Amino acid sequence: MSNWIWFPGDFEIYQLMKQNFSREERGFDWPAYWHATSWNHNVRFSRTYDLAESETFCVSAKGKGYVAVKRLLTDGTEQVDKFPFETEIACPAGAVTIEVIVGHLEGLPSIFVSGEIIFSDGSWLSSNYVEHGQPVGTSALFTSSEANPMEFPYTHETRQPVDVEYLEDGLLLDFGYDITAATVLEFKDQFEPVTLCYGESRTEALDVADCYLKQIVETPDDVGLERLDQRTFATRLRAFRYIFLPGVTKERQNISIQADHQYVDFGPGSRFTSSDERLDQIWQIAERTFRACSSVFFLDGIKRDKWVWSGDAYQSYFINQYSFSDKAIVERTILGLRGSDPFKQHLNTIIDYSLYWLISLELYNQTFGDRDFLERVYPKMESLLAYCLEQTDENGFIYGRKDDWVYIDWAEFDIEGPLCAEQMLLARAFESVIAIRKILNQPVLELERKLAILKTNIQSFYWDKDKQAFIDSYESGKRHVTKHANIFAVLFDYADEKQVDEIKRHVLLNPQVPEIHTPYFKFWELEVMAKLGEYTHVVDQIKAYWGGMLDEGATTFWEYYDPSETDASKYAMYGDKYGKSLCHAWGASPIYLIGRYLLGIRPTAPGYKQFEVAPQLGFFEQLSCTFPVGEGEVTIEFADGMLNVTTNADGGVFHLPDQEFALSKNQPLTITL
Repeated sequence: MSNWIWFPGDFEIYQLMKQNFSREERGFDWPAYWHATSWNHNVRFSRTYDLAESETFCVSAKGKGYVAVKRLLTDGTEQVDKFPFETEIACPAGAVTIEVIVGHLEGLPSIFVSGEIIFSDGSWLSSNYVEHGQPVGTSALFTSSEANPMEFPYTHETRQPVDVEYLEDGLLLDFGYDITAATVLEFKDQFEPVTLCYGESRTEALDVADCYLKQIVETPDDVGLERLDQRTFATRLRAFRYIFLPGVTKERQNISIQADHQYVDFGPGSRFTSSDERLDQIWQIAERTFRACSSVFFLDGIKRDKWVWSGDAYQSYFINQYSFSDKAIVERTILGLRGSDPFKQHLNTIIDYSLYWLISLELYNQTFGDRDFLERVYPKMESLLAYCLEQTDENGFIYGRKDDWVYIDWAEFDIEGPLCAEQMLLARAFESVIAIRKILNQPVLELERKLAILKTNIQSFYWDKDKQAFIDSYESGKRHVTKHANIFAVLFDYADEKQVDEIKRHVLLNPQVPEIHTPYFKFWELEVMAKLGEYTHVVDQIKAYWGGMLDEGATTFWEYYDPSETDASKYAMYGDKYGKSLCHAWGASPIYLIGRYLLGIRPTAPGYKQFEVAPQLGFFEQLSCTFPVGEGEVTIEFADGMLNVTTNADGGVFHLPDQEFALSKNQPLTITL
């Protein structure tokens, strides 16, 4: 079967740049503010065939160029015949090499070759005239000549508002929860000017002066307005729950509004219902949030940034395991974020986000077990690692240079000198690279030496015996303690048994240490507590924190939540009264926490070739759930003391506190408790 093909990685880089250039704010466009690595603009594709008989083929392309058919004649000379695209090309029997040259200044150089024997697929090679003999990139989404690899194939769904409210000063439409959609305007009579005020909250939509997204439609030919027919128009894609139309009244309404919801359909994915209604509701909203933030790539939030951030994406890889477990979106996000060589700037300008990218490769392998993909990204892994090593000091600590952002979390850190949490991530990145090198039979001794030195120095410089905790920074002398480095120390096994106990008592459960207010780091905090066996604490925190957002009216989960913020200030962030994302990918972490820890599902060999299921059944009187395990799934049904576990995958083991059972493929396991 023919596929559109391109230079490896170019599709992901091209699509990611389109995504990162799609942000808008209060009437202007806002491209991402970091170095944008580019795709290749001229590519040579090639494939050699030994034809038993004559063959006819045709080449379609995105870009300018030609097809060259090369044959070796009996006298030893080479004959080269050149043809334009979209031409039937006849090839005689014998050895022949097909070369296709494509250049595209604005778009993605790509080709589609159709023929019985000569056709484009993953066996073709490509060159950007520097790197030669590279296996081409392909996608199962682009298998017809009519498809366009420069346009991602979204699913469209027409959505009507779930509530229509006429106010004194206008019409308010509520679509129920955040969606990404084009607004479709249909005028009953003739066109007339209209203003569209969007909002993730009712408060924002009604704020005509300051809402984040607003479009004033003055004429049918306005920029950003697409005419669908004589009376119907569509706006650009925006994310919103509410639309307010000032001045539109029930008595004088000449317009109807619907939304063209555009999304990537990842299929049904996992399911979870239980006897705990609050937990069920949190699961459902988390699942809705995660799907909204999963598109061509894993996004952060869908209204404000719409950008691809490496830290947000790393957490999405975990959540994806326990949701729809889509391999392609993970690969697209990894490749798009990394971009092309040479590596010139930390991902999203953030040091920790570069380190998360390195760490994500080990997680990718554990989830999917695809050695071929690791081989593809290996050179880019090494060049990113080399870039990071260039900014380490005599102690092996990584430090921020001009224009670098040391982020970790939205929290008050002592950032004078190298930050402890950053060093924890660097050590963890070393471990990931070492694991990938071992899989690919690459040398590891020198990096293992660096890792040992780094871990020793982390203990020497950052562990405070008096505070019984890791401090943020040693240079200032403040000995400031936050939860973040201590969470990493436990999560990554960088603290011994005595230190873990002290961190638990003096940091994690200490009300004097500042609370974490982002779902981003609540993710790691609760994972650590689950790792320590504090499942009741984890469940209580999920219900209190994410449940608190539900009590505030959330229909998707937020970027940041502080229970003390109860008025309109709860929507503010970044100095903007509506700057907080109310549909943010890292808000969906209950999916992971429930699947990984309350249900105890995890791979014990790469790609779920072996896996275990160890649920905490004491939290449920009834339970019904299905989760992905590699290319299969496992289902748990529990009610009235009867437990049934089934899977259509090999390699599973089921654990109860004092018992272990092998899970056989398509063989139900029934236990009376």
